[in-house]
Amino acid sequence: MWMVNSRVSSGARRLAFACFALLVAALFLLPGQIQGLLQYLDGPVGHVVRVPLEAIASIDAGIADRWQQYVVLQGVWEENQQLRKEIEWLRGQNNQLRESATATGRLTTLLQFKEQALPTMVAAQVIGRDATNRYRAIILNKGESDGIKPDMGVITPAGVVGRVVKTTGASSVVLLVTDPNNAIAGLIQRTRDEGIVEGTQQGLAQLKYIPLLSTLRDGDRVVTSGLVGGFPRGLSIGTITHIDKQEGALFQSAELMPEVDVGRVEEVLVIQTSYGQPRKAVVEADLLGKPSP
Repeated sequence: MWMVNSRVSSGARRLAFACFALLVAALFLLPGQIQGLLQYLDGPVGHVVRVPLEAIASIDAGIADRWQQYVVLQGVWEENQQLRKEIEWLRGQNNQLRESATATGRLTTLLQFKEQALPTMVAAQVIGRDATNRYRAIILNKGESDGIKPDMGVITPAGVVGRVVKTTGASSVVLLVTDPNNAIAGLIQRTRDEGIVEGTQQGLAQLKYIPLLSTLRDGDRVVTSGLVGGFPRGLSIGTITHIDKQEGALFQSAELMPEVDVGRVEEVLVIQTSYGQPRKAVVEADLLGKPSP
């Protein structure tokens, strides 16, 4: 008898489980329709079944809402990716426009200065720099066919850059004011004392052969003297930053901070009017009162 009751109980449980599984499946597949049907049911059965049904319907609605939100967010993400690409492209275009505007501004300033200056000058662009470290020099995109010759002075509106030392038909090499092999006749603007401006190994410049009685001081500006060399008078060379006056020496010397940042110059003006630029040894001999070599 006990075995029979046990089998009946087990069969009933299986049947109840199968019915429950079928009901749950139906509720998931057709929650709205079944819930509407059960709204007409009264009594304990209706109240008992309605609670899980409403919960399942709520879960189903929540899942549907989440899915819709995911779809919307996916579209927003793709749109953001596209906008990022467009922003990056616009930034690139903006940088190019800024560079063009900057170059236009520099060239405008250069041409205005050229119109105001008395010497005949030709504008040129820097297309290369010396890579051997033997000389401090730049290469210009203008040469003999443009009327440029060795020993011509090279400047910007800010001041002296250097002088031409070599030319070809379409290019020229400019020895910078910071090169130790260069020599430019300079004048202390305040005291009117003359000297020779040479480059230093540190990439700066120095004014040599200053008279011992000169009252120069830090901050004095040095300009071209215009007496010898490939430059007219009054072009800015640099500012005195340190004075070297050794006991027993015949002259003073001073360190200069060049007016032009020659490492960043991009456009220059070449002075075509000849001022008879002599060699460095000739300049030194002239200032020291010795016969020229």
